[in-house]
Amino acid sequence: MYFPDNCRYTEDHEWIRLDSGNIAYVGITDFAQSELGDLVYVEVETVGQTIEAHGVFGTVEAVKTTSDLFMPVAAKVLEFNAEIDDARGGDPSLINKDPYGRGWIVKVEVLHPEDLNSLMDAAAYRAHIG
Repeated sequence: MYFPDNCRYTEDHEWIRLDSGNIAYVGITDFAQSELGDLVYVEVETVGQTIEAHGVFGTVEAVKTTSDLFMPVAAKVLEFNAEIDDARGGDPSLINKDPYGRGWIVKVEVLHPEDLNSLMDAAAYRAHIG
């Protein structure tokens, strides 16, 4: 499994990667997508909303289960990735194929970038999942 060093990770298996300034991308880890299996639907109805750290910002649905998506740090949801939104002709399985690239879920504005320091780096996340 692959865990990029330029991301920070949560115990709930989300990743966040700062892009520029306080703009970041959020998705689920390679571990999470492999545990869930083939993703068939992603729902994010929080665009424009500010979500507190650990707050639910959406759900992912696999063939056998649905899981909540938790915001790694307090952030405003700016955009839901159209490439994975099947309601707009997207393909949710991009998350399975490319979880850290084209399979990102939301673009956010991080309210307090220093909060990223409280999240796990790649080495700590690898240890966390054992």
